[in-house]
Amino acid sequence: MSSSNLPTFFCFFTPPSDALFLVQIGNIHLKNNLTAAPMAGVTDRPFRQLCKKLGAGMAVSEMVASNAKLWASEKSIRRGDHTAEVDPIVVQIAGAAPEMMAEAARYNVERGAQIIDINMGCPAKKVCNVQAGSALLQDESLVARIVSAVVNSIQVPVTLKIRTGWDRDHRNALNIARIAEENGIQSLAVHGRTRADLYNGVAEYDTIKAVKESVKIPVVANGDIDSPEKALQVLRYTKADALMIGRAAQGRPWIFREIDFYLKTGTHLAPPTVTEVSEIAAEHLQNLYTFYGEEKGYRIARKHIGWYIRGGPGADQFRDRMNQIIGTRDQFAAVMLYLDTLKQQGHLFFDFKNGFEEQAVARQLQRAA
Repeated sequence: MSSSNLPTFFCFFTPPSDALFLVQIGNIHLKNNLTAAPMAGVTDRPFRQLCKKLGAGMAVSEMVASNAKLWASEKSIRRGDHTAEVDPIVVQIAGAAPEMMAEAARYNVERGAQIIDINMGCPAKKVCNVQAGSALLQDESLVARIVSAVVNSIQVPVTLKIRTGWDRDHRNALNIARIAEENGIQSLAVHGRTRADLYNGVAEYDTIKAVKESVKIPVVANGDIDSPEKALQVLRYTKADALMIGRAAQGRPWIFREIDFYLKTGTHLAPPTVTEVSEIAAEHLQNLYTFYGEEKGYRIARKHIGWYIRGGPGADQFRDRMNQIIGTRDQFAAVMLYLDTLKQQGHLFFDFKNGFEEQAVARQLQRAA
């Protein structure tokens, strides 16, 4: 369903045209200024495709290791699978050795990557313990060598994702931004937390604003952007060229079209209908089953199902029961039953914030099971 025939809720202010930018990364023009963030274990091809279909101008892959010894692994092969993926195809690479990172960039470009993104933002221990991800922010000279090696190894645009620094006493995003720009990075995404913050607390945008003021390349603001209103606030405050959305899209991939519509019109889209969410979830699950196969498909799908129904009527009971299901066919049937039960209860929109008769739905689900 396109945004042109979705119902809207109107608010009375001028459409925020000052928050709209034509984003260009190298020779690639994006359809809007919204990007799905790279998330390990989440932004596989089915999820990237879904985000693009529902309004994201770009979606970045899960990080791919720069170690060539890992490229033949099942996980790496799957992460490098871009079959029929909508452009632009963006592959994020992770590592700490300039030569290996350059080789990884060439390898992925040969396999279809149109943009290479360098990971210097992941705070995970297993990544930082090998001096990759956000651990690199501690060594600015190494940052320069990695960026230069990757940029000079390929002919496609190279982007970089960072945090504001290693910890709150060492916020060096301005230095990293200068290094990135001087060495050919064509777009910089900044998460408004340090590595030490992990995902705790709230993101700060002062550093992102300062980075935007200090460089001429496009800057992408990231962190805690979970609503159209928050998106507009962040864009107006930081003057960033684009937004990157991660956790808020888990179980709510339509957030991209909601934000895009709001930025363009100043009006709100109604929440998706339960019928539409049933269609979205059905397509997503089938794509996951095809992509991962029977043995892994239903296991991978569990987290996505949990995100879809989070906060919904009878969600806790259903999730517990769903996690005991073995096999894609039974899992799919259970999810469709849950959503069909919502429709039978007369719920039009998929908006859990408005409240539901949770116990009544839970009882009906139990009887149906």
